[in-house]
Amino acid sequence: MQHLWAPWRMAYVGVEQPQGCIFCVKPAEDRDAENYLVHRGKHAFVMLNAFPYSSGHLLIAPYRHTADFTGLSEEELLELMQLAQQGITVLQRVYRPEGCNLGMNLGRVAGAGIAEHLHLHVVPRWGGDTNFMTVVADTRVLPEALADSYRRLREGWEAL
Repeated sequence: MQHLWAPWRMAYVGVEQPQGCIFCVKPAEDRDAENYLVHRGKHAFVMLNAFPYSSGHLLIAPYRHTADFTGLSEEELLELMQLAQQGITVLQRVYRPEGCNLGMNLGRVAGAGIAEHLHLHVVPRWGGDTNFMTVVADTRVLPEALADSYRRLREGWEAL
């Protein structure tokens, strides 16, 4: 039997679930590096997914606590899309993915892990990046630590 070691994952396995909405709590704190907030806009912000599908997996959310996509203001909606566009540009420069998934899961039954605060996923993808680990073991193998992803993406965003 062979073993796959990913000791950095232990930081997430034993973590107590945070109180409150992470999309409200984290941007309210002045700890962007610790919270992996990559960029702050006027109406929305960009952060790394703590449980990414691939390295560089971004989450874009409005500051306002809402699950109602149709109730977003024009300013919120425009900035979400602009940040997604910028995020894809940064990901292309930093990671050179072959494609990206862009999407939202609105509501628990649609697959939203945090249904009470809408957020947009931007996931860089490469040919062959789906593997048996996800299918067989419900485990993702990531080649880069979140802190390294944060540093690279923050620098990439600042270079825009």
